[in-house]
Amino acid sequence: QVQVVESGGGLVQTGGSMRLSCTVSGLIFYNYAMAWFRQAPGKEREGVSCITYYGTAYYTDSMKGRFTVSRDNSRNTVYLQMNSLKPEDTAMYYCAAASWCMITDQALGAEVRYWGQGTQVTVSS
Repeated sequence: QVQVVESGGGLVQTGGSMRLSCTVSGLIFYNYAMAWFRQAPGKEREGVSCITYYGTAYYTDSMKGRFTVSRDNSRNTVYLQMNSLKPEDTAMYYCAAASWCMITDQALGAEVRYWGQGTQVTVSS
């Protein structure tokens, strides 16, 4: 049984930093691209970042320079380091294991196979 478990969310002030972790079990981790999505209340889910199994990282424009995605294949874990956080970054953040991911037309595309339950990130102003 595949499990995708996010952790590290919480409350942070504007300008602060936070690191999300996502640990996967039940699959061959290095065969999958790993992606982060987020969904704010009343808004559609949007792609944030992803990292291929080769370690190539992609970001949507609003995240570039502020967010960094990385993966540790020995720990079956992907990380999302978020810096210079803004109130508009407040959302539920979801981790996903995907067959592939890439940026097309400034949007994150991915064939998601498994989703996590999400972790809440709240940025206070």
